[in-house]
Amino acid sequence: DIIPQPLLDQYLSMTDPARAQTVDTEIAKHCAYSLPGVALTLGRQNWHCLKDTYETLASDVQWKVRRTLAFSIHELAVILGDQLTAADLVPIFNGFLKDLDEVRIGVLKHLYDFLKLLHADKRREYLYQLQEFVVTDNSRNWRFRYELAEQLILILELYNPNDVYDYLRHIALTLCSDKVSEVRWISFKLVVAILQKFYANNANALGLNFINELVVRFRHCSKWVGRQAFAFICQ
Repeated sequence: DIIPQPLLDQYLSMTDPARAQTVDTEIAKHCAYSLPGVALTLGRQNWHCLKDTYETLASDVQWKVRRTLAFSIHELAVILGDQLTAADLVPIFNGFLKDLDEVRIGVLKHLYDFLKLLHADKRREYLYQLQEFVVTDNSRNWRFRYELAEQLILILELYNPNDVYDYLRHIALTLCSDKVSEVRWISFKLVVAILQKFYANNANALGLNFINELVVRFRHCSKWVGRQAFAFICQ
């Protein structure tokens, strides 16, 4: 009663491999691109009509199809709400985290948008996985690490100071020593945001420990790049 059944059937049949061979090799990608719009039109109460199609597309052999879904999974999470997201989208999201860099970047670009929709206990599970983003298929893919630093600045608000100290601090320090200056620059802002987080939440002991670590690591660094980093962080 929302859209004609034949139209929906026609859309769902786009994932049929036979059609990709006979009609259009890009048809699955088009299907993936428009899926959030179809989900929005049908409403979350009719998600069961699309669920199987979504899972089929998420495991498509073409990385361009998976990449398209990775870039829109945060939008779909808003449409579906927290319960359906936890049940049906989180497993697919986890799969994308382990995918090719071309797919992972889609998840990474909207990491904050997706994580903020999850319950706090579910969100905590991702603390362990965030450091996996530091490792890429191609080490020259510096924009990946830059994007990670940008997202972490936003993500800080989702976790308590102790979690930030135990997990995110290590990632920030690693990024501060990156070979690419652009990554280091954004990472200095991340370090300062972490310090602001500690002091805004009265976690003064954690803040002091972190400052001492920065002094040892950068102020007394034998390389000028490290000492320069300290000057920029102070600035």
